[in-house]
Amino acid sequence: MDDFLIRALIAGVGVALAAGPLGAFVVWRRMAYFGDATAHAAILGVAISLGFSTSIYLGTVITAVGMGLAISALSARGHAIETSLGVLSHSALALGLVAVSFLSGVRVDLSAFLFGDILAVSTTDLWVIWGGAALVLALLAWRWQALLTATLSPDLAQSSGLNPQREQLVLTLALAVVVAVAIKVVGALLITAMLLIPATTARNLSKTPEQMAAFAVGVGILASIGGLLLSLYADTPAGPSIVLAAGGLFLLSLIGGRRA
Repeated sequence: MDDFLIRALIAGVGVALAAGPLGAFVVWRRMAYFGDATAHAAILGVAISLGFSTSIYLGTVITAVGMGLAISALSARGHAIETSLGVLSHSALALGLVAVSFLSGVRVDLSAFLFGDILAVSTTDLWVIWGGAALVLALLAWRWQALLTATLSPDLAQSSGLNPQREQLVLTLALAVVVAVAIKVVGALLITAMLLIPATTARNLSKTPEQMAAFAVGVGILASIGGLLLSLYADTPAGPSIVLAAGGLFLLSLIGGRRA
């Protein structure tokens, strides 16, 4: 295998490790819109990073965290969360696209950030992706039981001495890191798919939360491998091909789940 394919495969596995367990909480908490808004804000982060000549990963993390905190604040004040998510999500995406067009002397392929360019991942990118994945896994492992309790029942969490808002902040930070490390792999428009589809597929095959998280990682890895093979032999875009492979695995899980 060529070096760029090996790097792409390693990057896909790294993203799957982080997105699998986190995606389980996104499914349980019905945070799909939240994931979309955070991912769309990443494009604004790309524009800010290019404007100030800083790391793309740093810019996307900062904007993703900012988006998450803004949504949490609006939700706490009683605003309709779906409406707020829609307004902030599309506004951040549009602002990012417009901001990039104003950058003079900067040539950037926005499609690589919108739909991913996993075949162009460098060794430095791999360090960032796997470092981010390790951070997310450590964070989720540390707060796993508390996150499960807060997800099951906020009232139960409070009676147990837990703060549901703090657990929401943990998920916000983890989601921001996943968005930052995944933007080069599947792009801002497809990140939420890699959070939702493997986790939803795993839900059809698992019986416990821990099993679902582990299966989601496995589905993500298989989707990365399948998508890269499809891209290689059919000459299709790598990022969308990975998501398409994940969708195929979801359909298979529906058949297998019914038979089981």
